Amino acid sequence: MKNTGMTRPLDNLGRIVVPKEIRQTIGIDIGNPLEFFADGEVIILQKYTTRECEFCGALDTLSYYKKKFICKNCLDGLHGKPMNEIPKTEGPKQSRTPLEEMIKRLGKLIEKYPDKPQKFYAEKLEISQGRVSQLKKMI
Repeated sequence: MKNTGMTRPLDNLGRIVVPKEIRQTIGIDIGNPLEFFADGEVIILQKYTTRECEFCGALDTLSYYKKKFICKNCLDGLHGKPMNEIPKTEGPKQSRTPLEEMIKRLGKLIEKYPDKPQKFYAEKLEISQGRVSQLKKMI
C-alpha cells in the first residue's frame, strides 16, 4: 500500500471526499460504487465490480481473467485474435501533468497571486487542495 500523504476530514454525516488524483489513478468516476473492507483499524476502499461480462453484461458462463469477467460468447469471439486487433473503445484521455511542470505552474500562480487561498490555486490547476499543499513543500 502506498502512502499518498493526503488526509481528509470526516464530516458530520460520516462522509469523506476521495481526492481527484486517487479517483483518476484507480479509474473511479462520479457515481461509481465502492466496496469497503475493514481489517482491524484499517479501512480499504475498492472500486466495486459486478459479476457480469465486461463486454456485453451477461451474467452466466463467466470466466475471470486479469480482474475482468468475460462470458463464454465474448471469449469465443475473441478466441484466436491477437490482442492488437481487438478494437479499443474511445474514452476520455486522462493524461497527467509532469511533476516539474505542475510545480512550475504553481510557482507562477503564487508569484502572480501571492495572497490567494490554497483553494484558488487548486481550482486553477484542477487538482486537490491537498496536492497543492504537497507541491508547495517542493517549491
